[in-house]
Amino acid sequence: MKRIYFLVPTVEIAKTIVDELLLARIEERHIHILAKHGTPLEDLPEASLLQKSDFIPAMERGLAVGGTVGTLAGLIAVALGPISLVVAGGGIVLAGGLAGAGVGAWLSGMVGLSVDNSRLKHFEAAIERGELLMMIDVPRDQVARITELVSTHHPEAHPEGTEPTIPAFP
Repeated sequence: MKRIYFLVPTVEIAKTIVDELLLARIEERHIHILAKHGTPLEDLPEASLLQKSDFIPAMERGLAVGGTVGTLAGLIAVALGPISLVVAGGGIVLAGGLAGAGVGAWLSGMVGLSVDNSRLKHFEAAIERGELLMMIDVPRDQVARITELVSTHHPEAHPEGTEPTIPAFP
């Protein structure tokens, strides 16, 4: 999946685009709209905490760092421990890596929930001016079709590019 970004000037235009996306078989759960605080979105699919916060990028970083630290801790335990640890060394290193990855992802994810999404900083000024940020998650082979559909039907909606990969769970 790839995420396509559009800046849309009004709620009415956003409603029309959402209707067209639904007709183009893009599920509502793959459409996220972020607006200035206090903007009435009515029945538009509002961006959730996962899209508004830095949860996913923070979790990715924590998973990598925690897994590395856990693996290193497992290797040190095997190298410095008694001979019985050396025999079970592979399991200890694997367990250390998995435990470190889990704890790192959990802790950094909790921190990421309290931080604004760093990927959306580019759009802050436009959102503060009253524009709506529309994020649409589509399969890779449909990016060009959906971008063209929105751009041709709504020239006032400005395509702002794509994000390379979207995790399956947000």
